[in-house]
Parts: sequence; structure tokens; C-alpha cells
Amino acid sequence: MASKKSKPAKAQTKAERRAETTEQMLDAAEMLFSRRGFHGVALKDVSTEIGVHHTLVNYYFGDKQTLFDEVFARRAIEANRVRMEALEKYDEEAGENVTVEGALRAFLDTNLDLYEGGPGWRHAGTMAALVASTPEWGAEMFDKWFDPVVLRLTGLLERAMPECDRAEIFWGFHFVSGALMLTLARTGRIDKLSDGLCKSDDFEAIKDRLARFMAAGFYEICRPQHS
Repeated sequence: MASKKSKPAKAQTKAERRAETTEQMLDAAEMLFSRRGFHGVALKDVSTEIGVHHTLVNYYFGDKQTLFDEVFARRAIEANRVRMEALEKYDEEAGENVTVEGALRAFLDTNLDLYEGGPGWRHAGTMAALVASTPEWGAEMFDKWFDPVVLRLTGLLERAMPECDRAEIFWGFHFVSGALMLTLARTGRIDKLSDGLCKSDDFEAIKDRLARFMAAGFYEICRPQHS
């Protein structure tokens, strides 16, 4: 019986080739920015990483700032969508029984699951940590991309602790954010300090502890102080 002839592979359209090249550039830039920061990367480094002429990166993105912004936005859009969906779902399911730990888990565990993914998300996590610790413009980028989801979280926390001073809610989030950024940075410092008992990339162990630890901190700082 004669075998059927396989159909020739469909040629990519110009738009498909452009989209593929764009993704390659974004992936390469993300990796480089995560390792060297904004000032340590040139457009030529990105072109060298993927083996194209350096003018092509400039043609696609114009300048390094535009490239950096698009690299950051690509992950921020998805992270916001996933986290907002998790917070909305938790709010709906919890109803009148919103808890501090429940709200934190919806926010933190979902985020950790996302950034625990493949190399791209891991680079994105490190890059986010670098941006968060950049005084000149880091806060501005986080304000732009993450305020709605953060305010959704703090709104749930206020419902869980109606007697708590609002200032303490935001102090608590400040500490949560710092712990999350250090986690996403995966510096490996805890590995050395603990002689291998703890590993900075063990996100399952982190998820098991982070929301519980932070919830206890919220309750402590929200507790009335007696002189």
C-alpha cells in the first residue's frame, strides 16, 4: 500500500516571522537585563545573543528604554491578569469570611507559581527585583503596572482586619513586597547561610511559609499597643 505523501511545511508569513523574531529579542533582552541590569546591557548585546545584525534590534525597538519597557510589560500584563483573577476568585469564595492569610495566599502563591515557571519567567522575576530596588525609576514602573492589583489586595486585608489602622496595612504590604522581591531575585544567600538547609529556588517551601509568616506579622502590627 502506497504511503501518503506528507504535506510540505507551511511557509511562515512575514507577520509570523516578525512576531517570532520579536519574541527572540525580548527573551534575549530579558535574560541579559536580569543579569546585568538596565545600564549593563546594550542593544548590540541583544543582537549578539541571538545572532542577528545589531541594526535589526534598533529597527524593531528604536532604543534600549523602549526595549526594556516592552520586556517588563510583557510579563507584568500576564502577572496582573493571573493575580487579579485569583484575588477576585478568593473574594467571591470567601464572602464575609475573608482572612489575612487567605488574601495573601491568593496574591503570593499565584505569583510564585507564575515566576517558578520556565527560564523566561525566572529571568523576569530577577528583573522585577532589580527594578523594585532602583530608586530613580523603579517605584514609577511599579506604580504604573501593579497599583490596581496591590490595592485590590490591601482592600481585602482591610476587610479582614477592619479595626486595623490603614497605615499598618500599607506597612504590612511594604514588608510583604520586600520578601517577595527577595524571593524572586533567587540570590542563593539563604542557601549559604543555612548550609543548604534552605534553598532560594525552593518555591514550594516558600509558599508553605510566606503567607503564614506575613499574616502573623499583620496581626502583630495591627494589635493595639499599650504603653
